[in-house]
Amino acid sequence: MAMIILQVVGYQNSGKTTLIEKCVKELTKQGYKVGTLKHHGHGGKPALPKEKDSTRHWEAGAVVSAVEGDGTLLLTATAKNGWNLSELIELYRHFAIDLLLIEGFKHSPYPKIVCLRDESDVYLLQLPNVVASISWMPLKQGNSFFIQEENKYMQWIMNYVKGEKHVCDCERTD
Repeated sequence: MAMIILQVVGYQNSGKTTLIEKCVKELTKQGYKVGTLKHHGHGGKPALPKEKDSTRHWEAGAVVSAVEGDGTLLLTATAKNGWNLSELIELYRHFAIDLLLIEGFKHSPYPKIVCLRDESDVYLLQLPNVVASISWMPLKQGNSFFIQEENKYMQWIMNYVKGEKHVCDCERTD
């Protein structure tokens, strides 16, 4: 099975991280091997654990620094011109996962679920490859779900991942 890629995009406090957390829990429960990747869209470098050896190695100038223990790998890597999403996805392929959930990278060309906090965010539905939206206000277009319809949108996502993209009895028809 090829790795499925699904993005979750939207602005801060729109529910992206909560949605990904719910998806990871449910998909893992159903036997999928899930990976996640988050774009740090707040500017600057992500925070690293202070006073740890691998952080000290990285701060000393190592391009890649990692620590492994009991099957867990924490990796810090620097790319001179930053990382593009294609390079990061290629890295994830080495972990033999079934599904990669990406938070952010709005303008990337992968299928995406858009989280909408208010009406000023609705223009995000024009991004490339939007397959569904979850909003804090009712919308009546395509695969749009109200934030309180968790059972419906989670069922739609599970069906989507299983390849039943257009066969979902939870899709809106109104």
